[in-house]
Amino acid sequence: MENDSNTSAETNTTTRSNMEDQTSQQEPDPESNSLHQPLLRRNKTLSSSPLALIGTKVSYIESLDYEINENDLFKHDWRTRSQTQVLQYVFLKWLLAFLVGLLTGVIATLINLAVENIAGYKLLAVVKYIEKERYMMGFFLMAGVNFLLTLVATLLVVFLAPTAAGPGIPEIKAYLNGVDTPNMYGAMTMFVKIIGSIGAVAAGLDLGKEGPLVHIGACIASLLGQGGPDKYRIRWKWIRYFNNDRDRRDIITCGASSGVCAAFRSPVGGVLFALEEVATWWRSALLWRTFFSTAVVVVVLRAFMEYCKAGECGLFGEGGLIMFDVSGVAVKYHVVDLIPVTVIGIIGGVLGSLYNYALHKVLRLYNLINEKGKLAKILLSLTVSLFTSACLYGLPFLASCTPCDPSMVNAECPTTGRMGNFKKFNCPKGHYNDLATLLLTTNDDAVRNIFSTNTPSEYRVFSLVIFFILYCILGLFTFGIAVPSGLFLPIILIGSAYGRLLGMAMGPYTTIDQGLYAVLGAASLMAGSMRMTVSLCVIFLELTNNLLLLPITMLVLLISKSVGDCFNPSIYEIILELKGLPFLEAHPEPWMRNINVGELADIKPPVVTLCGIEKVGRIVDVLRNTTHNAFAVVDNTLVPAVGQVSEVHGLVLRAHLLLVLNKKWFLQERRRTEEWEVRENFTWVELAERWGTIEEVAVTKEEMEMYVDLHPITNTTPYTVVETMSVAKALVQFRQVGLRHMLVLPKYHGPSVPPVVGILTRQDLRAHNILSAFPHLEKSHASKKGR
Repeated sequence: MENDSNTSAETNTTTRSNMEDQTSQQEPDPESNSLHQPLLRRNKTLSSSPLALIGTKVSYIESLDYEINENDLFKHDWRTRSQTQVLQYVFLKWLLAFLVGLLTGVIATLINLAVENIAGYKLLAVVKYIEKERYMMGFFLMAGVNFLLTLVATLLVVFLAPTAAGPGIPEIKAYLNGVDTPNMYGAMTMFVKIIGSIGAVAAGLDLGKEGPLVHIGACIASLLGQGGPDKYRIRWKWIRYFNNDRDRRDIITCGASSGVCAAFRSPVGGVLFALEEVATWWRSALLWRTFFSTAVVVVVLRAFMEYCKAGECGLFGEGGLIMFDVSGVAVKYHVVDLIPVTVIGIIGGVLGSLYNYALHKVLRLYNLINEKGKLAKILLSLTVSLFTSACLYGLPFLASCTPCDPSMVNAECPTTGRMGNFKKFNCPKGHYNDLATLLLTTNDDAVRNIFSTNTPSEYRVFSLVIFFILYCILGLFTFGIAVPSGLFLPIILIGSAYGRLLGMAMGPYTTIDQGLYAVLGAASLMAGSMRMTVSLCVIFLELTNNLLLLPITMLVLLISKSVGDCFNPSIYEIILELKGLPFLEAHPEPWMRNINVGELADIKPPVVTLCGIEKVGRIVDVLRNTTHNAFAVVDNTLVPAVGQVSEVHGLVLRAHLLLVLNKKWFLQERRRTEEWEVRENFTWVELAERWGTIEEVAVTKEEMEMYVDLHPITNTTPYTVVETMSVAKALVQFRQVGLRHMLVLPKYHGPSVPPVVGILTRQDLRAHNILSAFPHLEKSHASKKGR
């Protein structure tokens, strides 16, 4: 569906509650359905529209086939696969992991190099005008360059790749959870993400490149795994090994870990971020490969750092990669210091939940604005850019000049360049402007400045309060515009401000440095907003290079997350909900134990089944009049003294039925095929790919009367549950195994008992849909929320 405007908040609510997993391309007119018992005709409680907000477009989505399809071809392939082929497959996995890390590291370095040089030369030119007291020219230069950079980033996103807007992390979470997010990992999306991140960050907008780097890493992994862009894919046999959802999921997990590592130079933190935040499926082999990818990223980054230290990269040098080193200060704390540390954790949890709440409201407002079309998106981005430039340039004039402290050793004061802790700005000789130190610089350098240690009198309370309020406002109104943007750095800036303020207030009563308070404040707000603990702890340790911070950092993160959970979900869960992506949470609702899967299946129309040897016309009719992606295959056998008995042979996918129709693998008479006949026409690689739509298939009248043997392409070992199983237990199994379809079988079997009670999908197990189908559960749901 082509629609360049975001839907309104009310439409979003309907969309995310009404998205059907068993869909492919579009929902047909129910009145034209010729099936006797169609799935989509009567389903008024759990029915859904296959729409969600992907990027800034309304898109059709469906789930992914992570389950191993154990049909006859798959089993034969594993029986006949030689040791050499197995080693080749394993080697290729490690090779892809290496390439993902290598390319992510190179691209991250190029992004940092471009941002540092563009923003650096811009700021140097502005400083020259300020030194000459040509303040208006300095403002026009800064605002004009920022305007152009924002315009380029916005135009690329709006016209070339709407999915490149935002951080991309929520969509990656949904993908690894089993939801296909269309156009999120294409070559154009990656290109726009790279150029757009450079433009948006260099323009001084209150956003970071960390989230986009995670998305870029996932794009690199996806493109490598599938052999290139969709229209120009390499069809080599060894590349086609990975043309399936299961292997692509593992590769994208490596890409996401590499992106975090490239953003923070944190290899262990990158692995733990993937484990804690984005990945639903995890195993030891994947752990090793993700760690290998992040190790490659670190080697690449370190190599470029060493090369650029010689001055070969323009202004890119020590400040290019985020590394807020506070290892030069001794960390000493006593029992009494636990009080302010606890206060920081509580503040982080409260402010984090408030930030999530406010950002939710702003994003819903932006949805209404973006409905006006592409011009509205462009104007919104440019308005935010002009407002940001005016604030960053004008607010330092409100701060008074501070005389340099002669007791500070090895401190250049004042500094007139683009970097340094003591910006002269408009001050006389021997004085500096502390607010200009934080505002008239890049976001990375602003964090380094506010994290600076052994500088107890560097900042004034007034300047830090202005800085805190400004970045709260900019953080809310910048995220959501049509540019690639990350949440990490804005939250770090806000948290570090109130952390340093608390450090100044506790100065006479604590032994902890103010810069370390800033670090703890940043960690607390990130935990309060994003609700991460383990990965954040490791990331901050690798960022600050100070292991002595570990105990108090752990305490702050645990308190912040616990406090934030009392108010609302994490920011990524809120974005997932706004986009309408059917993400399955790890923990089911308590009331889900009061209902079983049989009751869910009962309110859906009877499932459409196919015979083991089915007529071509019947298959075409089913595919044309339903949008399901899997059908139960049932065999009818005549048992003496019992009668006709139906048994479930397995589950056949829509993609495999389309492949059969495309290849015209038809039989003149109703019979079982031989194993050699199947291998002669199909390969397991073909079965792993998706094959168009039924509208692209042409079947003659004569062929309609022919037959297809579905047994060889049917998954004979689908995951099944008994109808008496609770929904809570079924949800846990569905999510942990990574299912797309779950067969519900009857508790009792007999000639008059249907062999299949129903098929449950992702949408059927979502709490919102279940509550809409069973209103009597609403009371228990409401009572739980009230507690």
